[in-house]
Amino acid sequence: MASHRFDPNFTQNVIDGMGPNTTPRNRQVLGALIRHIHDFAREVELTIDEWMAGVKFINEVGRVYSESGQTRNEAHRLSDILGLETLVDEIAHKIVVEEGLEPTSSSILGPFWSPNAPFRENGGSIIQDGVPPNGRVTKMHGVIRDITTGQPIPNAVFDIWQASANGKYDFQDPQNQTPNNLRGKFKANEKGEYWFYCLHPTAYSLPTDGPSYALLQLMDRHPMRPAHIHIMVTHPEYQGCTTQLYPSDDPWITNDTVFAVKDDLVVTFKPLEGDEKAVLELEYNVNLAPKGFKGKV
Repeated sequence: MASHRFDPNFTQNVIDGMGPNTTPRNRQVLGALIRHIHDFAREVELTIDEWMAGVKFINEVGRVYSESGQTRNEAHRLSDILGLETLVDEIAHKIVVEEGLEPTSSSILGPFWSPNAPFRENGGSIIQDGVPPNGRVTKMHGVIRDITTGQPIPNAVFDIWQASANGKYDFQDPQNQTPNNLRGKFKANEKGEYWFYCLHPTAYSLPTDGPSYALLQLMDRHPMRPAHIHIMVTHPEYQGCTTQLYPSDDPWITNDTVFAVKDDLVVTFKPLEGDEKAVLELEYNVNLAPKGFKGKV
C-alpha cells in the first residue's frame, strides 16, 4: 500500500526540469512558486472545473488590459486586493531605526501613477481643469528631511497624483478631465520645503465590471478605497518613498479593500483662513533614508 496519496516526487521533478542556464534567482523564485502552487492544489484538492475557472479568469484579466488600450491593469489590481502589493512593498522598503527620525512609511504604488506628470512651480496648483463640484481645495505643504541628520533635502522631487471629486483619475474620466489633471511634480527649495494646491481626496470604488470585482464578490468583500493622496518623493542620493495619505475622518480607513493604510499615513486636514485659494490645509513632512542605509536589521 502506497504511503502517499499523491506522487511524492512529482513536484521536485517539475522543479528539476529547469535547465542549466536558469539564473540562481530565477531558480529560487520559480522553484518556490512551483512548490507553493502544487502544495496549494494538493491542500484544497483542486478540481478540474476549479482549475479551468482559474485559467479563464487569468485570460479575462489579460483581455480587459488589452481591450482597454493597456489602461485597465487588472493584474495590478488583483495584486492589491489580495494584499500582495502591500506585502511586497513592506519587504522591499521596511526600515527600522533605533533613534532619530522615523522614515516615512511606504505604501502601494497602485495602477494610476504616470511618468508623464509635469513639473510645476512651488505654490502652483495641480487642479488644471478648475475646481470640480464638491471639490475642496487644499494647500498642502511640508519639509523633506534626511532621517540620519534631520537636515532638509534640497531639490528632492515631490510627485503627487489623486482622483478628482468624482472618484476618477484623469485617464478614467476624459469627458471631464484633461491629461495630467490632478498630477504634478514639485522640486523642494533649499530648505527642503514644498507647497502647492490640490483637492481634499475622495473615497472611491474599484471598478465593478471586471475580474477583480468578480473575485471580491467571491470573497464577500466591498470594493471601496478610503480617500487618499498618492505621493512619490525621490532624490538621487536617497531611497525614494512612494506612499498614500488618508484623511483621519474617512469611514473606510479601517477597512481598505487593498490593505494599504498605515497608522502614520493617516492625516488631519485643517480649516485654512486667510488664503483665497484654499479652504483646507494639510502639512505633511517626509523623511527619507540615504541610499545604502539599512537601519536596524
